[in-house]
Amino acid sequence: MKVSIDEIIIKERVRTEIGDLKPLMDSLQNYGQLNPVTLSRENELIAGHRRTLAARELGWKFIEASVVDASTDADKLQLELEENVYRKDFSPDELLVGYQRLARLRRPSLPRRIGRAFSSFFRFLFPWHRKQNRKNQEQIAEAQARESDPGHFGV
Repeated sequence: MKVSIDEIIIKERVRTEIGDLKPLMDSLQNYGQLNPVTLSRENELIAGHRRTLAARELGWKFIEASVVDASTDADKLQLELEENVYRKDFSPDELLVGYQRLARLRRPSLPRRIGRAFSSFFRFLFPWHRKQNRKNQEQIAEAQARESDPGHFGV
């Protein structure tokens, strides 16, 4: 649900080092809000402090939020800790592999680009083949569904 950023109550937080919000602001600006912040029923911020601050800096008036039933200060603190403690960042190797894959997807090699061009060209020339392929796949899926039916005896 969307919540007015001005109505979010931010009390004492465990995290005291906010860090550089610029990369997060860039991400919010480029891709939108990928994960909601978490609020109590009283609009008290439980998780998503950096997202909230970054959205405010961008001039957003509203932010996506999930509301949880956390009535005591201990419940709210437990949820804040849970949200931050068990998150696992990518290792440097994982990050490197991820960015390498992204670079290949954004800038495919020449043979791959040529292959895609041929594929697109032939799909354009032979649209009936694509329809026939789809029909074959549907028939296979129907046959598999019949075979997995417990009441089906191969008749």
